[in-house]
Amino acid sequence: MSTSADLRLPARHDSGPPKYFDLFWDSDLEVLIPLLAAIGEQRGEVLARWHDLYLLYFADKRALSREEFFRIYGEDLAATVGTLCARDFDGFVAEMRRIGELLIGREVPFSEVVVSMHLFEESASCVFPPGASPATYHLFDKISHCRTVILADAYFRSRTAAAAARIEGLEQEAAQIPPASRTRFHGLVGASPAMRRLYERIEAAGAVRGTVLVVGETGTGKELVARALHECSPAAHGPFLALNCAAVPHELIESELFGYRRGAFSGATADYAGLFRAAQNGTLFLDEITEMSVETQGKLLRALQERAVRPVGATREIPVNARLVASTNRDPQAAVEEGRIRRDLYYRLHVNVLHVPPLRERLDDIPLLIEHFIQLFGRQLDRKTPITAIDPAALEACRRYSWPGNVRELANAIEAAFTFNRSGTIALDDLPQAIAAAAGLSAAAAPRVGSALSLAGAERELIRRALADARGNKCRAAELLGISRKMLYARMARHGLVWRRGSCSAEERPPSKPS
Repeated sequence: MSTSADLRLPARHDSGPPKYFDLFWDSDLEVLIPLLAAIGEQRGEVLARWHDLYLLYFADKRALSREEFFRIYGEDLAATVGTLCARDFDGFVAEMRRIGELLIGREVPFSEVVVSMHLFEESASCVFPPGASPATYHLFDKISHCRTVILADAYFRSRTAAAAARIEGLEQEAAQIPPASRTRFHGLVGASPAMRRLYERIEAAGAVRGTVLVVGETGTGKELVARALHECSPAAHGPFLALNCAAVPHELIESELFGYRRGAFSGATADYAGLFRAAQNGTLFLDEITEMSVETQGKLLRALQERAVRPVGATREIPVNARLVASTNRDPQAAVEEGRIRRDLYYRLHVNVLHVPPLRERLDDIPLLIEHFIQLFGRQLDRKTPITAIDPAALEACRRYSWPGNVRELANAIEAAFTFNRSGTIALDDLPQAIAAAAGLSAAAAPRVGSALSLAGAERELIRRALADARGNKCRAAELLGISRKMLYARMARHGLVWRRGSCSAEERPPSKPS
């Protein structure tokens, strides 16, 4: 572990003490110690006020539960006060790095970390001694900046290491799984033929450095496809930056992409590199590119052709080496005809096109997706009763629904079920009403099970009941389930189900071995 020696800059005067981050002198710490001691004495009050402000600012978007907040930031506060009052700046640096690693381990967004540091300053000010001078307040502000610098350094070091380990793990996993057997791929979930074809095209496009256009309806996961492309590319360890063109005003997109010089316009108080340069040796993803103004599209095309950008207010172009991945939820050819995208830019992007299938075209992936979201929200949400399964009726409703909002709508439906469910098994009445209504089912008429079922068990139970309702008629049972007769036979073989002539119940036999 590094010590604070690598964080201290040489003194500007030979006889003077060193400064920390060019901000803080040893003598400043002596002035600040009484203030820190006062904060330590009223630690409980400071933490409670800090948490109240945290709730007020982030509300439901916060990453930490109450218990996690008090545990992590309680350790943070104790370390800050304890080490600095002991005049141990080395210990302070080490403790702040440890807190930074805890926050990245809990996947707290960096923006939330920075804002939380400012909320701490506001919370601590309520216990400052009445006679504290403005100079003391200024010193406290300096030490807060030191805290933020150390946390940022630890946060990004840890995140980079975690990303590298994740990519390496994905590469090893992919090497062991035949392409025809994949159910997951770099964050994408699905085993349908359409998804497996997409995985193959992502791998092929990832191996080259050309621009890529990702086409798909809203909510299909176009950004996940862009990230998978990045992780499959030689630049996987470089940065991945994303910009939603529909969310940024037209007059600001140019400066966001290409950067600007200080004084280029009102409010430009410092140079800004822009996203193209920030994504150097990595990938820049432009979501909903058809929402970008035609004028900016022309400058984007030049940047792609020349591999250089000219910041706003600059007179020279700066070379860049960043791969561009763009996306649209429109028909690209229709967007060209409507004037939403320049024809020359379209031809440039159309070299490599990836089509993301809508969820209604891969309904067989729904059990896999639900299992994925149950695991995901089980880790993210603070529930006393964990959810581990879905009721057969709820699964059947999900398989019959058309999902106009695609995978994003399914994720929202499962997250809503985590909010309202209390039993540990997602039931039909835990899902949005539109899903049950579109499926022609109701919570009152839906069959229930007393114990939690796995997704595979839920599917087996649905097939068993459909066969019973159809009295063994395979065509009728397949119609009830909304699948083809051929698929019904395959699912029966998978779950070891047979139907004896003249009987109204299914009996199990050993499941067939996968081919």
